[in-house]
Amino acid sequence: MLNNYYEYYKTNELSNTLTLIKNNYEKDSFSKTLENVAYSTDFCVEIVKNSETIYSNIQNNKGCIDTSTNKRVIKKKIEFMQSDKEYFKLKIINPTFDNMTLLYGVKLDDYNYAFLNTSLEPIDTTVDILKSQLIIVTFIVVILSIVIAYFISKTLSKPITKLTKSAKGLSNGNYNVDFNVDSDILEIKELGESLDYAKDVMKKTDELKRDLLSNVSHDLKTPLTMIKAYAEMERDFESDKEKRENNMNIVIEEVDRLNGLVNDILNLSKLESNMEELNLEEFDLTKLINTILNRFKIFSYTKSYEFNFNYKEELIIKADKQKLEQVIYNLIGNAINYTGSDKKVFINVIPDKKYVRVEIRDTGKGIKDEDINKVWDKYYKSEKKYKRNTVGTGIGLSIVKNIFILHGYKYGIITKANKGTTFWFEIPKK
Repeated sequence: MLNNYYEYYKTNELSNTLTLIKNNYEKDSFSKTLENVAYSTDFCVEIVKNSETIYSNIQNNKGCIDTSTNKRVIKKKIEFMQSDKEYFKLKIINPTFDNMTLLYGVKLDDYNYAFLNTSLEPIDTTVDILKSQLIIVTFIVVILSIVIAYFISKTLSKPITKLTKSAKGLSNGNYNVDFNVDSDILEIKELGESLDYAKDVMKKTDELKRDLLSNVSHDLKTPLTMIKAYAEMERDFESDKEKRENNMNIVIEEVDRLNGLVNDILNLSKLESNMEELNLEEFDLTKLINTILNRFKIFSYTKSYEFNFNYKEELIIKADKQKLEQVIYNLIGNAINYTGSDKKVFINVIPDKKYVRVEIRDTGKGIKDEDINKVWDKYYKSEKKYKRNTVGTGIGLSIVKNIFILHGYKYGIITKANKGTTFWFEIPKK
């Protein structure tokens, strides 16, 4: 394409120079313009007046065609000057140098004409030189590209290979793998951090699964054993009416415990899968809490628990009454399980301008800082050794958390070592 581009370039340059000459023809600086054209370009300039040449620099330029001696050129010039055309173009072979020449002309006025011509010297030699240079440069660039690509690929592949190896280890259940990579590439570092986070989540999920199986098995095994034992006792031994009634009550209580466990698991499953919907209604919060506390009075009579309910006034709120009842019931049950030796549980309802804050506090040992966010997990216990709850099934706090999220309530935990723990949540008044 180089030859075609060169011809296109020279054609445009000729046209522009002709326009320059025509624009400066009637100016005093016309002769200066001709000198500049002759000096700064390789064009041959000829000015003709009344068919006679009054200016020419053809003898000073190589490769130009002599427009005053070439018969074909003379004929074309005369035809142009006798016509009414403003411009003249001719592409011709120069017989002197056997090269292609461009000849352009322009009418300056009725008697004066300007002609420019320039040689289109073959540039095949230049093209051959450029081709050989391109081959050499291409070869060098390819070699350099291979070397650079090798080091770049090593830089990229080394951390990726490490991540792949660690990912395979993780897929085999090895949670001790490390996804931290020493790389300056942001995307690879973010990938490592994401995989590290996924590993921690999978590890936590696996631990929760084992704890869930262990604890649910324990919760199922004990009542089933008791049900079987008392049922066999009734089958194999005769007993009086009072003893039989007592045995059947125990069986019913254990069945109720099993039923509560199954219901809690089903409720939690619905909440976590977003299948539950809120049934909002207006009701008296303090009245609801008093109703729930009445259920726990048996603990006051039989085990000397003390419940302190503090509130200033009746408070009408709008929420899902059944779910909020479950929340308060589970939080009070949790406080009963973990309160201190004084067996005191405090329930505080604190109204504010924008919300109603509910606090349920025990007087137990408190929760370690690193364990605060874990207490909402299913069956999580700060001590792995399982201990049967006085009340509840072990997944109550997980249900509570999901109900808070469903309502959009703020919630949290305040705890102090050996002074107790407070679970709180805030109900917006609007």
